Amino acid sequence: MNRIGKWLGNGLVQAFLVAVGFVWVTPLAGLLLSSLRSAQDNAGSGWWTTLTSPGQLSFDNYAALLGNAGITQAFWNTVLISVPSTVLIIVVAALAGYAFAWLEFPGRDWLFLLVVALLVVPVQIGLLPVAKLFGALGLFGTIPGVVLFHVAYGLPFAVFLLRNYFADIPREMLEAARMDGGGEWRIFTRLVLPVGRPAIASLAIFQFLWVWNDMLVALLFADSSAQPLTVELQSQVRQFGSNIEVLAPGAFLSLIVPVVVFFAFQRHFVQGVMAGSVK
Repeated sequence: MNRIGKWLGNGLVQAFLVAVGFVWVTPLAGLLLSSLRSAQDNAGSGWWTTLTSPGQLSFDNYAALLGNAGITQAFWNTVLISVPSTVLIIVVAALAGYAFAWLEFPGRDWLFLLVVALLVVPVQIGLLPVAKLFGALGLFGTIPGVVLFHVAYGLPFAVFLLRNYFADIPREMLEAARMDGGGEWRIFTRLVLPVGRPAIASLAIFQFLWVWNDMLVALLFADSSAQPLTVELQSQVRQFGSNIEVLAPGAFLSLIVPVVVFFAFQRHFVQGVMAGSVK
């Protein structure tokens, strides 16, 4: 840890990190400024001209965005897909991870090996059979169907991650809790979950970003009434290629939400990464 802190304190390293951050932020800033300019201004000059002509900026595009029923509905569809997918993944993976780490039951190791083996199964392999299954169950084209697909294919990695993190909790802590009369559920909720908060936060970030930015699954499993923002923007690009006054703010909205989520949980995310690096 001291070596890492000393290395990061190096002036050249800090300058390099600042340069990387500037390169990473520049497209986001360009998209934001483009979303605040009119279609004529965007067609006539680059977004950087607003640095010397701030009078080009206005919120008219966002007013038009709110009036676009397709994009607003797609935004709420994205929320209805991303939030339940993330919550269900965390709940199920945390319970399964604790069971695999600390509970004894027949076939535990073989079952965990099966979970690990599922990590190598590409998403594309399951698209056709799952589509047929959802069609038979009446879930194809619905938001619950998209959520279930994301949960099913996100669980192997989630269980693997949390099981390994929970397994590093000192056994003495759990034995002391059991000696004090704590049951498994109480130990799980009062001890394991607080200790595993960094790993859970990291998992929540990864899962939310993956589902929010997904297009392949939504394109195949969601119909027009359930499609998320990524599919709606892609559809509008095909239909109205020059509709920049709606596409730019819509794209920025699709981008800024994951950025806000990441920075909101970055403290726990860094703790989880650093904890995993020193164990």
